[in-house]
Amino acid sequence: MSISMLTEDHLLRLGEEMKKRVLTLGELVLLGEELKLPLGQMVVGEAMLREGKSFDRILDDCFAAFEHNLNALEKGLEHGNSFVLGTVATDLARQGKGVLIDDVLMDRALVYTLAAEVGNHEVGLQPCAGTGDSCPYTGLLKALIETGVDAARVRLASALILKVGGIFRAGKVTTGCNMEGYGAGSAATAAALTDLRGGSAAQVAKAMVLAISPTIGVPCTPRVITRGLCATHIGGAILGGNLASKLVLKSTLPVDIDIDVMIAMAARVHREAAPPITAVNTKYLKPYFKKREQVEALLAPGLAQQDAALADTVLAEAREEMRAMMAGCRPLSETMGEVVVGGSSIAVGSPTNMARIAHALKRGRISKIEIELTKDLYSRRAINVPAILMGAVFGSHTSDGEMYAKVMDLPAVRAIDVSLKELDTPEVQRIRITAEEASVWLDSRNRGGARVAIVAAEPSREAAIAAARALGIQLVD
Repeated sequence: MSISMLTEDHLLRLGEEMKKRVLTLGELVLLGEELKLPLGQMVVGEAMLREGKSFDRILDDCFAAFEHNLNALEKGLEHGNSFVLGTVATDLARQGKGVLIDDVLMDRALVYTLAAEVGNHEVGLQPCAGTGDSCPYTGLLKALIETGVDAARVRLASALILKVGGIFRAGKVTTGCNMEGYGAGSAATAAALTDLRGGSAAQVAKAMVLAISPTIGVPCTPRVITRGLCATHIGGAILGGNLASKLVLKSTLPVDIDIDVMIAMAARVHREAAPPITAVNTKYLKPYFKKREQVEALLAPGLAQQDAALADTVLAEAREEMRAMMAGCRPLSETMGEVVVGGSSIAVGSPTNMARIAHALKRGRISKIEIELTKDLYSRRAINVPAILMGAVFGSHTSDGEMYAKVMDLPAVRAIDVSLKELDTPEVQRIRITAEEASVWLDSRNRGGARVAIVAAEPSREAAIAAARALGIQLVD
């Protein structure tokens, strides 16, 4: 029996919109909400009209697309030995259900995703955005089958997965797990599970937005040829997608970003960030790349020895970088910084402490406050400007939640001429307080953990440093 919910009227309405333009995922979601149809049904309806096939034929064809990948998964599960993952899938499979997580569906999806990756390294997978996202797609589908989900509903899930994968395939233009195994896998997992669990089209979109967010800017190529690391990328896709689905379906968590905006941003970040991030990854991880002796023998004399020497150099440099970081750590029992309201120690805590230092140096009634923030801080002005003003006007501590909640409406603050300016320079946060007896200017740099780096100040940098120390504010370079 068909599980189609599509009527002739639904298809007519969908067809009208398709004649006007290529529908984005966000537009399909909006239309699904209008027609009160799940996103999976909308995706199949669109394919029916585009390909001239029946509902059930679309489902059969979509599931059939995974035939090779499911076979590769079985090979990885039974006897696979990947050159970078070893026998991880068979190791886990022989330990039975629940080996990774106490949720049978998720446990099996994780094991089978890893099995698909092992199979990928041995016999290959059919790629969507890349072979990386084929792993969680295939692992999730096999887990759904094994845990008793109706066959037609599994086929519908495969269609929605392919829709999401196709979008990421079009958006992937360079190296990057953010547009492949981790990113696409997370988004497709969230979409499929939310749709299967009865979520509306809008809920599916919200779950995808949540799932995509932590994957943005995660190039993987230098890591995919180091032993082991890729396992947590593709496994994370299953876990992140499931978490996103459950959060949307079981809570009132607000998610306002349109899915089109989220995927467009992910694709743009992918293009812009992958090359420089990959260069850094390669610098550190090159000595750990998995090598084949037969291939290394093809190199010019001396090159293999250079790579071997590079391992010692990279490790020595990393040791010194770590030593510097650890030398800057506070005593173990005093690691935590002071409480910061507003949700971010870097976006709120550091700017507030800058303002507190300025407050300690000003004298007399304040007539004007000028705030200058770098782009990322400026974009988060809704959470940091109230904190800056409570610190500048009242000297309030970063933990003063009561003042934070009301400061923008206080007469004393409303009487002050406050200006806010965006700067292009990274990390910069500046404040100028104009007061009757002594005005103050502070040029500082933003640091996490509510720390502040003071660059320059009026009346003097020395006075600003002394004020910060008196207030117990941690200063860094």
